[in-house]
Amino acid sequence: MPANPRRPLISGNWKMNMNHYEAIHLVQKLSYLLSKEDFEKVDVSVHPPFTDIRSIQTVLESDKLAMLLGAQNCHSEEKGAFTGEVSPAFLSKLGVKYVICGHSERRQYFGETDEIVAAKVAAVFKFEMTPIVCVGETKDEREASQTLERVESQVRGSLKGRKPEQIAALVVAYEPIWAIGTGLTATVQDAQDVCHHIRTVIRTEWGSEAADKVRIQYGGSVKAGNTSELMAQPDIDGALVGGASIDPDEFARIVQYHSAIK
Repeated sequence: MPANPRRPLISGNWKMNMNHYEAIHLVQKLSYLLSKEDFEKVDVSVHPPFTDIRSIQTVLESDKLAMLLGAQNCHSEEKGAFTGEVSPAFLSKLGVKYVICGHSERRQYFGETDEIVAAKVAAVFKFEMTPIVCVGETKDEREASQTLERVESQVRGSLKGRKPEQIAALVVAYEPIWAIGTGLTATVQDAQDVCHHIRTVIRTEWGSEAADKVRIQYGGSVKAGNTSELMAQPDIDGALVGGASIDPDEFARIVQYHSAIK
């Protein structure tokens, strides 16, 4: 098991995949592949597209499944003239527990800034859900040795205005943009070094208790083959899994990483 006391969180981000029929089938298959013992050791959240959330909520509740329901995004406002957006209040009513804020694809393709992400984080907390706040550098920033500087800036900007107790309760996901959907992944040591830096920034800005309790995930081409080594690192508390999470067999093996850690 990991060398730290924080409870691991494995999150499956299905992105723009799986209609509601496919999503139901995926969750049902996962329920057969994962055991009660798995859920005793690891928190598991699934983040389907918005059109699937009600269907997945129904399956999780009716079958009493231990998976936690998540969303991929939300707007920062509760209601209003924001055609095409989804209110955090609506997600809360559907039993959503975790909301991804500032995913690298949202930042890269939709121009989300740290200020926008910070407003979403505040909204998620307002409706008593937990943000998964994503940070990560581009390929150019990495090659210019700007990874730590960029990630630190995103952490400070995206979490601006949060209280230490809120920081302690949320999740930060380090997902280098260059690794998303490319098959590339940071080395285990690089991932640990950046996650450690994130924790150090939080310790400096919000105090030791927040730093010791906040969960930090790694995301970026996570697979069953690299999860156990990543999760054995002292500052990596979970994984934000993209493409591999829509393959139930692969995702189950990722959740069961603990069986490979001696």
